[in-house]
Amino acid sequence: MNQESRLKSILEKGIFAVTAECGPPRGADPDAVLKKAGMLREKADSVNVTDNQTAIVRMSSLAACAILKQAGVDPVLQMVVRDRNRIALQSDILGASSLGIRNVLCLSGDHQSFGNQPKALGVFDLDSMQFLQAVRAMRDSGLILGGEALTKPPRLFIGAAANPFADPMDFRVTRLAKKISAGAEFIQTQCIYNMDRFRKWLQLARNRGLTERVYILGGVTPLKSAAMARYMKDRVAGMDVPQTIIKRMEGVPKERQREEGIRICVETIAELRELAGVKGVHVMAIEWEEAVGEILDRAGLLPRPSLD
Repeated sequence: MNQESRLKSILEKGIFAVTAECGPPRGADPDAVLKKAGMLREKADSVNVTDNQTAIVRMSSLAACAILKQAGVDPVLQMVVRDRNRIALQSDILGASSLGIRNVLCLSGDHQSFGNQPKALGVFDLDSMQFLQAVRAMRDSGLILGGEALTKPPRLFIGAAANPFADPMDFRVTRLAKKISAGAEFIQTQCIYNMDRFRKWLQLARNRGLTERVYILGGVTPLKSAAMARYMKDRVAGMDVPQTIIKRMEGVPKERQREEGIRICVETIAELRELAGVKGVHVMAIEWEEAVGEILDRAGLLPRPSLD
């Protein structure tokens, strides 16, 4: 259980990194996680496991990460502050490290009103910034909140999320700077469809020297249909899907729209690889993990390099 984060090793070697995403099942079946592990193993350097995404009850991220780890996948434990107080957050960090999980992504979490338990109480004892600080202090100083010493610190590569498409843009860059100062070592961004806006956000980050202080992985999600593109534009907060993308998806027959979505995704990855300050790509193929290998192959990112 002493191996290091593959994601960290890849990034430190200057290799363009690839992460993917695994949504846990709405049940207790480990085979559902193992099936996705089979689709993503050797395709991505590390695989995120979402934490009750969109506030819908699913298998816990920690349990699914442990299953991925046993299946030979380097997992990224997503943890939201919505559902846990500081005791539970710190406890799960220690538990994850003890299981050999070496990556954590610290998040706020979608509000519970969006999910299937709208009457659930939101905890938010810490915000995502304070959580980042807590994890860094646990790892680097061996101290929990309040200053009490741990018998053994956790070993984790610490990440956070960023949304380049929310307004105002200057504030999003300032928030990125605060997350880096709080402890974030890698950043995974919201899905990128508006490349012009992403370039502006990245330039502002470069101007402030932020791209030298953190590894930025650009987020991409392959579109399955024109209807999905419209839904993401109109119904998903913080998403920026330009009308040109929607028209492009609408311009092909329904039976070819998945192929067009993959093509757009591959083109976006190609653009990201040319941008100074982007160190990798995070592929969020929502319940479409079988497409990840094809996307990465067509993007020229397979096979992944060996670290042996």
